[in-house]
Amino acid sequence: MGLIAIGDIHGCAASLDALLDEIDPSEDDHLLFVGDYIDRGPRSKGVIDRLLELRETYECTFLRGNHEALMLDYLDIGAFNLWRINGGITTMQSYISEDGSEVVIPEAHEQFVRDTKLYYETDDFFFVHAGLKADRSIKQNIEEFGEEVFLWERSHLEANDMAWEKPVVCGHTPHADPIDRDKLLMIDTGCVYHEEPGMGVLTAVRLPERTFVTAQYADGTPAVQ
Repeated sequence: MGLIAIGDIHGCAASLDALLDEIDPSEDDHLLFVGDYIDRGPRSKGVIDRLLELRETYECTFLRGNHEALMLDYLDIGAFNLWRINGGITTMQSYISEDGSEVVIPEAHEQFVRDTKLYYETDDFFFVHAGLKADRSIKQNIEEFGEEVFLWERSHLEANDMAWEKPVVCGHTPHADPIDRDKLLMIDTGCVYHEEPGMGVLTAVRLPERTFVTAQYADGTPAVQ
């Protein structure tokens, strides 16, 4: 069985389909998504529809990104401002009813977001959306910091040494190319930012081989910030 980690999708449903065509997964493959399925791109609802379909055929693990956390804050306590300025409006637009009168988020979609995991671990890799503090072990990150770090951390990208027990695979911070270091694999290549130089690519990595698979942005409608 192969494990394939897939980077930040951000509402780019057609781009996800293009990447899956490139990956051509077998029924024995495990697809692990590092979060940020929604916001900024034009088809957040379509992305979650597709992910729900995929889990019917493949073993899938869905991590929670900071954008899913913002959506949950809106659903649970009505906090909208931070979600709005981080692309939540495009997500709401994708859920507008056919008659245009209201936003309707299906129960299955809400439950999907609630069921996302903060991290996933194998014998050889640790998977998380944003990253970990580099000067602490993975165990210390889990015990001392938790959700805020898992969803938002970026300091590890500038660190020279990592105290981690194994390589960490993450997304969250868009780069023109994936980062492939001994202890760090970062696979957010800014698919939704296709108008920025060097961006506009959705990336996956096959593990343990560290073979990267990519697809160009394919959703047409310009990204909305």
